[in-house]
Amino acid sequence: MNYTVGFGLMAIGLLLGISGSISQIRNDIKRINTNVNRIAKQVGVPDTVTDELNGLLLEGERIKAIKKYREVTGFGLVEAKEYDDSLKETELK
Repeated sequence: MNYTVGFGLMAIGLLLGISGSISQIRNDIKRINTNVNRIAKQVGVPDTVTDELNGLLLEGERIKAIKKYREVTGFGLVEAKEYDDSLKETELK
Protein backbone atom coordinates (compact mmCIF):
# COMPACT_ATOMS: atom_id res chain seq x y z
CA MET A 1 0.00 0.00 0.00
CA ASN A 2 2.77 2.46 0.91
CA TYR A 3 4.57 1.67 -2.33
CA THR A 4 1.43 2.42 -4.33
CA VAL A 5 1.06 5.83 -2.71
CA GLY A 6 4.75 6.53 -3.25
CA PHE A 7 4.62 5.56 -6.91
CA GLY A 8 1.45 7.60 -7.37
CA LEU A 9 3.10 10.69 -5.91
CA MET A 10 6.19 10.14 -8.05
CA ALA A 11 4.02 9.83 -11.16
CA ILE A 12 2.16 13.04 -10.33
CA GLY A 13 5.44 14.85 -9.73
CA LEU A 14 6.82 13.55 -13.01
CA LEU A 15 3.73 14.66 -14.92
CA LEU A 16 3.87 18.12 -13.35
CA GLY A 17 7.55 18.41 -14.26
CA ILE A 18 6.91 17.37 -17.85
CA SER A 19 3.96 19.75 -18.11
CA GLY A 20 6.11 22.62 -16.86
CA SER A 21 8.84 21.78 -19.34
CA ILE A 22 6.39 21.66 -22.24
CA SER A 23 4.94 25.02 -21.19
CA GLN A 24 8.42 26.55 -21.05
CA ILE A 25 9.28 25.17 -24.50
CA ARG A 26 6.07 26.63 -25.95
CA ASN A 27 6.89 30.03 -24.47
CA ASP A 28 10.41 29.82 -25.89
CA ILE A 29 9.03 28.97 -29.34
CA LYS A 30 6.63 31.92 -29.19
CA ARG A 31 9.47 34.26 -28.23
CA ILE A 32 11.72 32.92 -30.98
CA ASN A 33 8.95 33.25 -33.59
CA THR A 34 8.36 36.84 -32.52
CA ASN A 35 12.07 37.64 -32.84
CA VAL A 36 12.33 35.91 -36.22
CA ASN A 37 9.33 37.86 -37.49
CA ARG A 38 10.86 41.15 -36.33
CA ILE A 39 14.15 40.33 -38.02
CA ALA A 40 12.38 39.28 -41.21
CA LYS A 41 10.51 42.59 -41.32
CA GLN A 42 13.73 44.56 -40.84
CA VAL A 43 15.52 42.62 -43.56
CA GLY A 44 12.56 42.85 -45.90
CA VAL A 45 11.66 39.18 -46.21
CA PRO A 46 8.10 38.84 -47.51
CA ASP A 47 5.67 37.24 -45.09
CA THR A 48 4.09 34.57 -47.27
CA VAL A 49 2.16 33.06 -44.36
CA THR A 50 0.31 36.31 -43.67
CA ASP A 51 -0.42 36.68 -47.38
CA GLU A 52 -1.81 33.14 -47.47
CA LEU A 53 -3.90 33.77 -44.35
CA ASN A 54 -5.27 37.00 -45.82
CA GLY A 55 -6.19 35.07 -48.97
CA LEU A 56 -8.04 32.46 -46.95
CA LEU A 57 -9.87 35.17 -45.00
CA LEU A 58 -10.90 36.93 -48.21
CA GLU A 59 -12.33 33.62 -49.44
CA GLY A 60 -14.31 33.28 -46.22
CA GLU A 61 -12.21 30.33 -45.00
CA ARG A 62 -11.66 31.59 -41.45
CA ILE A 63 -11.34 28.12 -39.90
CA LYS A 64 -8.74 27.08 -42.48
CA ALA A 65 -6.82 30.30 -41.80
CA ILE A 66 -6.79 29.63 -38.06
CA LYS A 67 -5.74 26.02 -38.62
CA LYS A 68 -2.93 27.08 -40.97
CA TYR A 69 -1.66 29.65 -38.47
CA ARG A 70 -1.65 27.04 -35.71
CA GLU A 71 0.28 24.60 -37.90
CA VAL A 72 2.90 27.17 -38.87
CA THR A 73 3.44 28.78 -35.47
CA GLY A 74 2.56 26.05 -33.00
CA PHE A 75 0.29 28.48 -31.15
CA GLY A 76 -2.90 27.40 -29.46
CA LEU A 77 -6.44 27.99 -30.62
CA VAL A 78 -6.92 31.18 -28.59
CA GLU A 79 -3.73 32.80 -29.89
CA ALA A 80 -4.53 31.79 -33.47
CA LYS A 81 -8.04 33.23 -33.20
CA GLU A 82 -6.67 36.48 -31.76
CA TYR A 83 -4.19 36.72 -34.64
CA ASP A 84 -7.00 36.03 -37.10
CA ASP A 85 -9.04 38.82 -35.52
CA SER A 86 -6.09 41.21 -35.73
CA LEU A 87 -5.68 40.40 -39.44
CA LYS A 88 -9.36 41.15 -39.99
CA GLU A 89 -9.02 44.49 -38.18
CA THR A 90 -5.93 45.38 -40.22
CA GLU A 91 -7.74 44.41 -43.41
CA LEU A 92 -10.67 46.70 -42.58
CA LYS A 93 -8.44 49.74 -42.01
